[in-house]
Amino acid sequence: MDEAVQEYLRLGAEKMGFALDREQIRQFTVYSELLVQWNEKMNLTAITEEREIIGKHFLDSLAGGVALQRDGREQVRLIDVGTGAGFPGIPLKIVLPGVSLTLLDSLQKRVAFLQEVCSQLGLQDVTCIHGRAEELGREVEYRENYDVAVSRAVAPLPVLLEYCSGFVRQGGLFLAYKGPSIVEELEISRNAVSKLQFSIRETMDMVIPDTEYRHFITIFEKIGSLPLKYPRKQSKIKKEPL
Repeated sequence: MDEAVQEYLRLGAEKMGFALDREQIRQFTVYSELLVQWNEKMNLTAITEEREIIGKHFLDSLAGGVALQRDGREQVRLIDVGTGAGFPGIPLKIVLPGVSLTLLDSLQKRVAFLQEVCSQLGLQDVTCIHGRAEELGREVEYRENYDVAVSRAVAPLPVLLEYCSGFVRQGGLFLAYKGPSIVEELEISRNAVSKLQFSIRETMDMVIPDTEYRHFITIFEKIGSLPLKYPRKQSKIKKEPL
């Protein structure tokens, strides 16, 4: 990553409220390089140009950090459900190092990539887990044990809410990264929101600096304890979404 691209990253993050130091810029640089290298042998992303990686992956991921920082939640237990190549979890960890991060993905190859990234970046207090959200969300070790869950581009909102419902404690937050379809998705998610003990706090319209790219982040608050029957099995969640 040349100096001009690093400056684009620094200025973009600054406009979002994050002043990156030299080490954080190094971490993002190494992350970008590893993403491109590993992408040659496994499918991690269709975006491989440096500036696009910064805008559409790194800065986009930081949009959720704006909400966490504003809410005073810079030192929380956070789980990234269906993290894929580590978005938004790893960028959030870089700018909010006090976060205790769990990265969850259903593909072992991607988990190996995540472990390599965390090692190369020197990230502390990060756990990479291979598993399915609807299964782990029923286990005592994980159930309602996180202050915040985040998820980006994983599934339709009613399905995504159920996947993440098992992890968020009462009073905790779920941040759903969504595109322009968010209005329609919220409309069809009313039943899921109610049954899974969530309430809708707000939807943030985030425009990524120096791009026309935007992401909507809907913030859900967990207002009660999740009924024991949720989350259901994956086949049931997909076949009969709430």
